[in-house]
Amino acid sequence: MSLITMGFPAIANPISLVLIVLGVFTGIVFGAIPGLTSAMAITLFLPVTYSLPTIEGITLLIALYVGGISGGLISAILLQIPGTPSSLATCFDGHPMAQKGEAGRAISVGIAASFLGTLISWFGLVLISPALAKVAIKFSMPEYFAVALFSLSTVSTLVKGSPIKGLMACLFGILISTVGQAPVDGAPRFTFNNTQLLGGISTLPILLGFFAVAEVMAASEKVGREEKMIIGSLTGIPKLRDTFRDIFSKPINLIRSSVIGLGIGILPGIGGGTSNIISYSVAQSSSRHPEEFGTGIPDGIVASEAANNASIGGALIPLLTLGIPGDNVTAILLGGLTLKGISAGPLLFTKERTLVGAVFCVLLIATIVMAILETVALPMFVKLLKIPKYILLPVVFVLCCVGAFGVNSRMFDVYCVLIFGIIGYGLSKLKFPKTPLIMGYILGRIAEKNLFRGLMLYHGSFLPFLRRPITLVFLVLTAGMLVWGFFGDIIKRKIQKAG
Repeated sequence: MSLITMGFPAIANPISLVLIVLGVFTGIVFGAIPGLTSAMAITLFLPVTYSLPTIEGITLLIALYVGGISGGLISAILLQIPGTPSSLATCFDGHPMAQKGEAGRAISVGIAASFLGTLISWFGLVLISPALAKVAIKFSMPEYFAVALFSLSTVSTLVKGSPIKGLMACLFGILISTVGQAPVDGAPRFTFNNTQLLGGISTLPILLGFFAVAEVMAASEKVGREEKMIIGSLTGIPKLRDTFRDIFSKPINLIRSSVIGLGIGILPGIGGGTSNIISYSVAQSSSRHPEEFGTGIPDGIVASEAANNASIGGALIPLLTLGIPGDNVTAILLGGLTLKGISAGPLLFTKERTLVGAVFCVLLIATIVMAILETVALPMFVKLLKIPKYILLPVVFVLCCVGAFGVNSRMFDVYCVLIFGIIGYGLSKLKFPKTPLIMGYILGRIAEKNLFRGLMLYHGSFLPFLRRPITLVFLVLTAGMLVWGFFGDIIKRKIQKAG
């Protein structure tokens, strides 16, 4: 509680409150419009935060995060198109309810589940983070190397799709992180005699390229041949007590889904895009009437929205305590902290207590603002779904280029945005996941730096790493994760045959 009492006065000012409302509203818009995502919203606003004080800048980014994850339910229910990957499972029951004339009820249940799921994850964040930071502060270079390596293994093998492609994308991200001067001896690597590359490739152009420009290119393919979207009518909006009756008629579903979202959010690189599917599957298999799922019932919406929003608090836990992002959005948040000269990790809880407390308070207030805005301004968000893509996409593209140039005032960053946008678009066409690539870039730097520093400490020997219990545990888990990622399906089939 001391962190909250320290953080609340830091954001209890008109500027921070306006930024929370602006961030949540903008996040909902990006989440609701298919083709735009919460990651794109946060990436576009990173240059804006560069000119803001640290706490105000982080306030805006977290508000965008909360709004972006929840906003996807609007298009998922009305259009059967998830605004973000986190709302994919919301389509399964949300749109059938809209087709039955219960769009208002479906959206109300989704908003309530989003609010309660985020609230539960907030309690998890506040309770778990300080305790984990006390353990993490005892970590040395070998532990950080092992944790980063384990995180890379989970990212590359647990992402949706082929583990081979996930690992290849992760290795490509690590390769990008090695460009520039080596962290220990300063030797130039992959610079090709270009002085602009001596300092490495900046985080912002990479994020803008992969999460904004690549998405703009992919979405622009459909502009000329996109069918007119039929937006469901907002009929049947229930009273608040009726909505909470839908939610709490089966409280186990809400709590279980929130816990699943919180737990999956903590795992590096997984996030709400996976938690909503897993939670929906668990809810269906645990139901007495699983055949009703997919026909339009509130339980399916609760399972999806509670889980994907609960992953917000979960993803912030490893970011704050270990400096390791829990998903692609928190990887961008880590970039925002880096721009401010803040090193995420356990020392935040001793050196930057006010900032940590402010993060806790912003998440809570943004959650409340999200529920209010989505309820009150819902008709406005529905109208925003009608904005033509041929107007929207060029604006986003220009903002990417201006944002990249604005931070360091050099055209080289703009060229990097365009190059990585093209690479990201090509990877998408080849079905390579982007999350492992970004996480490989972020975690590759952490792993390399701590590996070399540890080797220097132990005079070039790796054996002392294996004598440290925590390091050894994470290295074993890394090996187990890689084995499971590549041979898990074969093992499952053999177990099923044996049973």
